[in-house]
Amino acid sequence: MSDHELTQAELFDVFSNARRRRTVQFLKRQGGSCDLASLVEQVAAWENDADPDEVTRTQRRRVYISLYQTHLPMLEDHDIVDWDPDAHAIELLPSEDVFEPYLDRHVETTRQWHRVYLTVTAVGAAALALTWLTSITAAVAPIVALLLCVIVLVVSLVQYASRRPDLDVPFGRASH
Repeated sequence: MSDHELTQAELFDVFSNARRRRTVQFLKRQGGSCDLASLVEQVAAWENDADPDEVTRTQRRRVYISLYQTHLPMLEDHDIVDWDPDAHAIELLPSEDVFEPYLDRHVETTRQWHRVYLTVTAVGAAALALTWLTSITAAVAPIVALLLCVIVLVVSLVQYASRRPDLDVPFGRASH
């Protein structure tokens, strides 16, 4: 391992690829080391949104080749991992605090916000239809519209806060 510290530009370059980010994330989850086969299986599963035992041979092979030929050597060149191609052993070197901000925090848990927005839109449309059907007076209609706006605002704020893990929220949030 060299004493060279990575610049921000080098870190951006290294972690600009999802497979390299996922490699480091998997190594962190495995306590800092793993073999190539388990890494390939998990990265292929993440990329194909499947369980590791559902990944096809072709999907594994595609990931294996790119990790073996490109991504692991690059991570090793930048002193992020120690990669032994003969033994297929990978070890995360102890500099993770430097590159932690460049990693995806939630690889396998992504919220499907389009469903939340679809639900809010459906509720809004139902409220609008209800106002037309029941002939709500002109005094109540602005209250209904304001309520719908507040609901959309709250959903938007929740989404914003969920995408910013560094944001301190007043009521505390379970960390992932």
